[in-house]
Amino acid sequence: MPIYTVHAPVGNGADLAATDKFTFVRDGFHFWAAALTIIWLVWHRLWLALIGWVVVTVAIQFAMAALGAGGGTILFADVLISILMGFEAASLQRWTLSRRRWRQLDIVVADDEESAERRFFDRWTAKQRGLTNDQWAVDRGAPPPTRNIPGQPFSKPPPLPQGGIIGLFPEPGGPR
Repeated sequence: MPIYTVHAPVGNGADLAATDKFTFVRDGFHFWAAALTIIWLVWHRLWLALIGWVVVTVAIQFAMAALGAGGGTILFADVLISILMGFEAASLQRWTLSRRRWRQLDIVVADDEESAERRFFDRWTAKQRGLTNDQWAVDRGAPPPTRNIPGQPFSKPPPLPQGGIIGLFPEPGGPR
């Protein structure tokens, strides 16, 4: 199933008046970004990514021509760059949104964008009744939970299996 990330502009806040500005970015391969890169980048207004793509493509073209590569080799390199663009298109969209000071609100798994919107807004309205926006937004700045801090989800050590050790060695420091 496709995964969508939901983004909202920071200035307007994430309230019912700003829901029309929420953006859903599908993760995965984007065929049109690979097939028609320049048009796709302009359509999505990814200007820095467009400039970077043009610079990289022209630099590779000139470098390969200077090294004496044939036309087939240059075409193969162009196809590889296009495939890479198709795979990284969603990351470029998220990067541009974060540069524009949008924040990621949620991650939704759904079959299509309409289902993702329905699923997100069902959860979002339920959370709005009990929580503030800052409490349910995805926090990317917090450190992951650790095992050494009491009260964290991983505060107790994991259980050992019946034999005591899993792996190729029956005991720590034993014969190999």
